[in-house]
Amino acid sequence: MGGIIFFLFTVEHPFAYPVPLLVLFGILLSFWLQYQAACYDSLEKRFLHTQDDSRERDILLTEKNRSLMEKQNYEIYAATLRERNRIAREIHDNVGHLLSRSLLLLGAVKTTNTDARLNTAVDSLEDTLNSAMDSIRSSVHDLHDEAVNLEDAIQTLIKDFTFCPVHYIYDCGREVPREIKYSFISITKEALSNIMRHSNATRASVLIREHPALYQLCIEDNGSACTLETDGIGIANMEERVHSLHGNLHILTDNGFKIFITVPKEITI
Repeated sequence: MGGIIFFLFTVEHPFAYPVPLLVLFGILLSFWLQYQAACYDSLEKRFLHTQDDSRERDILLTEKNRSLMEKQNYEIYAATLRERNRIAREIHDNVGHLLSRSLLLLGAVKTTNTDARLNTAVDSLEDTLNSAMDSIRSSVHDLHDEAVNLEDAIQTLIKDFTFCPVHYIYDCGREVPREIKYSFISITKEALSNIMRHSNATRASVLIREHPALYQLCIEDNGSACTLETDGIGIANMEERVHSLHGNLHILTDNGFKIFITVPKEITI
C-alpha cells in the first residue's frame, strides 16, 4: 500500500492515469484505513479489558490478604488465650496448692503453739498467706479466658470506630460462652470495618441480646450503598463462624444493610 501511494504521488502527471485506477486506489486506501481503525479498536478493547482484569485481581488480592491477616490475628489471639489458660491452670494447681497446704500447716502450728511470744508472728504469717491466696485467685481469674468481657470488648471496637455514630445496646448476662464471645467480637469488627470501607451510612447500630433459648447479634446501618457483597469473603467468614456455633445468619438490604445472627444456647453451653 505504501508503494502505491508513493508511486501515484511522485509521477509527473498523476491525473494522466485513468479514473478507474484512481477509484481503485481510493477503495484500497479506504480498506486500509478501515483495517487500521479496526486494529486500533481491538487494541483499545484489549487494553481496557487487561486493565479491568488487573484492577479486579488487585481488589481480590487485597481482600484475600485482609482476610488472611484477620484470620491470622484471630489464630494468634486464640493461641494467646490458650497459653493464658495453661498458665492459669498451672498457677491454680501448683502455687494455689502450695499456699493451701501452707495455710493448713500454719493452722496446725497455731493449734499446738504454747509460746505466747509467737502468736503475733504466726498471725502475721497467716494474714500474709491469706493475702497471697486472694491475689492468686484474682490473677487466675484475670488470666482465664472466661474473664473476657464481651460488653467492654464491643464497646472498645465502637469507641475506635469514628466513621459514623453507633448506637450500642447490650442486654446479656455475665455467663456468655467464650466461643460466642470471640465470634461476636470478630463479626462486629468485620462489620464495622466494611461499613467504613463500603457504605455511605451516617449512623449504625449494634445490638447484642440474650433470650431464653438463644443469643442474638444485630448490626445495621442506614447507608444506601451495599455494605459488602453477599458472596464476598467477609460474609463467608461470618457464615463460617456462625455455622460453627450451629447458628443462623440473615442479611437484609432494605432501608440500609442489616446482619441478623442468632445462636442457640443448648448447642454452645
